[in-house]
Amino acid sequence: MSELTRVSETPRVTELEDGTKVYRTAQWSPPGCHGVGCGLRAFVKDGKLVKVEGDPDQPITNGRLCVRCLTLPEYLYHEDRLLYPMKRDRAYRGQPDKWERISWDEAYDIIVEKYRELTEKYGPDTVSVWTGTGREASAYQFQTCNQVFHSRTAIHANGGWSCVIPRQTAMDWLLGCAYVEYDGAFGFKDRYDDPRYELPRYMLVWGRDTLWSNPDGLFGHSTVDMMKRGMKVIVVDPRANWLARHAAYHFQIRPGTDAALAMAFNAVIIKEDLYDHDFVEKWTYGFDEYAERCCTMTPERAAEICEVPVEDIYAAARCLAQKPCTASVGLKTDQNPNTLQICHAIWGIFAICGNLDNPGGIKLGQTMLNGGSTGRKGVGMLVEEEDTNPIPIAGHDQYPAMDFIINTTQPDCTLDTLRTNIPYPIEFLFIQSSNFISSCITQQPMQWMEACRHKEFVVATDIFMNPTIQALADVVLPVSTSLEHEGIVTFHGCNQPGQFHALTKVLEPLGECKSDLEIMLDLDHRINPDRTEDAEKWSSPHAYLDNKIQNIPYTADPDTGEDMTYETLREWVYGRYEIPYYQYELGLLRADGKPGFKSPTGRVELWSTVKQHLGEDPLPYYEEPRFSKRSRPEWIDEYPLDFVTGARRPTSFHTEHRMIDSLREIRTAATVEIHPATAEKHGIGQGDWVTIENPWGKCQMVADITPIVKEGVIGCDHGWWYPEDKDAELFSVRKSSINSLMPWKEIGKLGLGSHYGALPCKIYRTEN
Repeated sequence: MSELTRVSETPRVTELEDGTKVYRTAQWSPPGCHGVGCGLRAFVKDGKLVKVEGDPDQPITNGRLCVRCLTLPEYLYHEDRLLYPMKRDRAYRGQPDKWERISWDEAYDIIVEKYRELTEKYGPDTVSVWTGTGREASAYQFQTCNQVFHSRTAIHANGGWSCVIPRQTAMDWLLGCAYVEYDGAFGFKDRYDDPRYELPRYMLVWGRDTLWSNPDGLFGHSTVDMMKRGMKVIVVDPRANWLARHAAYHFQIRPGTDAALAMAFNAVIIKEDLYDHDFVEKWTYGFDEYAERCCTMTPERAAEICEVPVEDIYAAARCLAQKPCTASVGLKTDQNPNTLQICHAIWGIFAICGNLDNPGGIKLGQTMLNGGSTGRKGVGMLVEEEDTNPIPIAGHDQYPAMDFIINTTQPDCTLDTLRTNIPYPIEFLFIQSSNFISSCITQQPMQWMEACRHKEFVVATDIFMNPTIQALADVVLPVSTSLEHEGIVTFHGCNQPGQFHALTKVLEPLGECKSDLEIMLDLDHRINPDRTEDAEKWSSPHAYLDNKIQNIPYTADPDTGEDMTYETLREWVYGRYEIPYYQYELGLLRADGKPGFKSPTGRVELWSTVKQHLGEDPLPYYEEPRFSKRSRPEWIDEYPLDFVTGARRPTSFHTEHRMIDSLREIRTAATVEIHPATAEKHGIGQGDWVTIENPWGKCQMVADITPIVKEGVIGCDHGWWYPEDKDAELFSVRKSSINSLMPWKEIGKLGLGSHYGALPCKIYRTEN
């Protein structure tokens, strides 16, 4: 593993002839994004941000920016930004005209007073810290919850924890690795031209639109860079996105049937003897049992289940058996109760073909730094100390596997706990940059709202007023944007080799805004004034960032050999490091330094000892979606269509950016994609407002007639609310809430994976 090195000698700040200062920095949040660390050049004149451009010195994004970054001046100076702490009497929750401005000292005094009152009454676990997705605040959720508030009640209100955690769990239990991703030569100075690198022949893109989502810190357009050099893609997605239209094979599967297709790919490779016998013999566990199970799903059977051509299954499987091949696996594999089986079978394809940690294959993340299945909290969210409390974290008694996965409550059981106070009451809500009522993650969000509405104290942090704050909060704390504070982006592609970037302060915060880190430290100083453990680390933002950098082994300053500091990284702006190939041969994956994988057997566990230990089938299997036409034929007449959701739009990050006028000009309202034949059958025209309805709820959207969705399937926007509807109830959040059509607590056996698609519905014209 190499040390961090400076990427560019370009100064952090330059000045133009007219006095404009140009600051180089990396973008994260707020506003939200997936931590790619896109390079920015921020132009500031007379103390005001004038414009933003891409920074060509950023080694991954190379000056490319999305439209959201380009509108940062509009976002920064928007008239609706929260600029000062505010409070209101809890009797006025939901009412927009009852807020009054207060000082930070008063806000902190209220929070600390309620903290002491409620923890004395109910115990420390009564304090809950909520976070959303794609915000820098997520980097501080566990520290805020566990170390500041001394609580175990960290909450992500996501049914079945259906965002990355199921994928990470499958990676962990199969490969003993915290995260894997495609090899895009991210750590090499010369990228694809490095002699050690080999371009993948094929990339399997499964349930992920990397170009618009840039998911989990991955720069999606690197996929296109690789395609320009000759790599081909195989896409599995019910929607025909850009990548699908340029794919060698596109599997427009029946929603929710992913496991059948993944098992069939394995079956072809095994039956045609295309797998890597040497790798299987040396580095895998349980191949014979795995092969027998996968071969029960013949390509012919999978073709019938998935509604795809059988000849394409054979052809694509033969492509994936070649070396090197890689994969980019996304959110839709998480959003299924059968999630662990889907991911098990997908990663098994690359394991049996020996496409793990080889040039151009599946790159393994920094396993030794991020937990593993040999230790508690397998995906890397480590607790500070062993939990000896006899009362389980909410939901961990119903789903004991959660103890092996992540240090949060089980999300679906959290709603039970909010309603029943079992196993303990949750009465203090610290909502950290999470707009879960709007929601991109929360099933039946209005039920969550009602469960939280009468809690004793709620504080929220954010940049804009939103439905969640308006409905629930007693105190709101204004958060600074990424251009108004300092920080770091510590990952690229979820722990993949590559980048370590500084968020450099470009402007003084507007009003009295503070960063998430500052708020956490301020609260810590008041709640834990006598802190002795790591006291220096918690003393200031710079000390905290220094400690975070210095805990990573590859960040010694190469010039001095001393510990890297934030000050040095800030001047560099971007750092780069490498991780070698074939770590399993070099003894870099296991804590004992021996060759192998960080799993209980030291091998890739095609037969999972962890799943077997937890009472789950140790081998992948197919499970028909619970609410499909095949599972519920009695619903076909009433609900003849299926809906999918979750597709990203370039004009928003989930529930964010709805108030930015230039972005709303591009996309004015929530839309539903309808195949032309489906639209004609239901008498729907382009631009019509329609109602989407099923047994769990209904909502309204604007029709977009397009052939990119399968006939009989509709694709629905998510995360919509309407900030312009200031006089409506909670900014008209109910109107386009597709999450209101999702069943609650229909999840996988071990508490992971839920239905965010493959759900029945009907659609009809309506008035707006």
